[in-house]
Amino acid sequence: MKKLLQIIIGLGFILTPFYTNAHVKWFTEVAPKKESIENILSPLFMGLALLAAVVLASLTIIIPKMAQMPLIKKWDDYLSGFRKYSRYLLKYGTAVALIIQVTNGTLFAPEFQLDSTLLTVLAWVTIGLLLVPHHIATKLGASILLILFIMVTVKHGIFYMLDYGFYVAIIGVLLVGSTKLENVGFPFLYLGTGLSLCWVAVEKWVYPTMSLDIVANHQVPTFGFEPAAFIVMAAFVEFVVGYLLVVGILNRVLGFVVTTIFILTTMLFGFTEIIGHFMIHIVLIIFIIEGVSFYNPPIKMHKTRVDQFIFIFLNFIFVLSTFVLIYYRFA
Repeated sequence: MKKLLQIIIGLGFILTPFYTNAHVKWFTEVAPKKESIENILSPLFMGLALLAAVVLASLTIIIPKMAQMPLIKKWDDYLSGFRKYSRYLLKYGTAVALIIQVTNGTLFAPEFQLDSTLLTVLAWVTIGLLLVPHHIATKLGASILLILFIMVTVKHGIFYMLDYGFYVAIIGVLLVGSTKLENVGFPFLYLGTGLSLCWVAVEKWVYPTMSLDIVANHQVPTFGFEPAAFIVMAAFVEFVVGYLLVVGILNRVLGFVVTTIFILTTMLFGFTEIIGHFMIHIVLIIFIIEGVSFYNPPIKMHKTRVDQFIFIFLNFIFVLSTFVLIYYRFA
């Protein structure tokens, strides 16, 4: 109980309104205007892509050495003690996120209004089931949540809902709890959240006018960079975080740094961000608690550091190119 109380107190502190690499569509009325592919693939973009690939590949050498440091080992051992609470944190965190959304007349994100009695009733039934401390109720709640996600997807389209694909991963974890497939739950959560972050990041490159409007109207600090350049760099940070989750390089230290950065930017946008990203807070905290010990990431296919370096470098370029081309073609 003492450890659970520590988690609750820490969570309450962290989840005060301080977050986001925002979904730009929430904060601007500017009509989306697709940038030309020539302008997207600017010298700055190409240079940052190569730099990110080198830095990510270098982490395959740096992180194993960091893991041997006494302080890091102590930190890992301490956080490992909280793993037994991870599924409870996800279950009840999802319920709280839904309560925040539904009481504000939305579901999943601020732009999805609860415009029917059926959606509202199903949302509250889901919340009630998730609050029941039994795995059968959890599975029923997750099943209804999946139905709600499908209903919203039918209305808004698959590519639009890819921004919120991490909800599918959350539903998957809740459904496989207390089953033979329980061990695949959190790896699926890593994958789903990572891919969602990558997808959202590409929006800032393909539709930069919306982000530029936000920078201007919300006085977003650009740290001396031109707004257009700052947006390109900010999107790379978000994309890199998503990629780290997918390939399994994001250890606890990096996870804590990333979570802190995300949290500290919430003050720019206020309560809308809490509605939209409360669930992401929960997921990131779970990543810090869990680490990657249960996850057999793709990088482990390669045994030597050189092979891992080359794999990450080339794979990042490939994944980045694929996301940009798919988003540009279909979104």
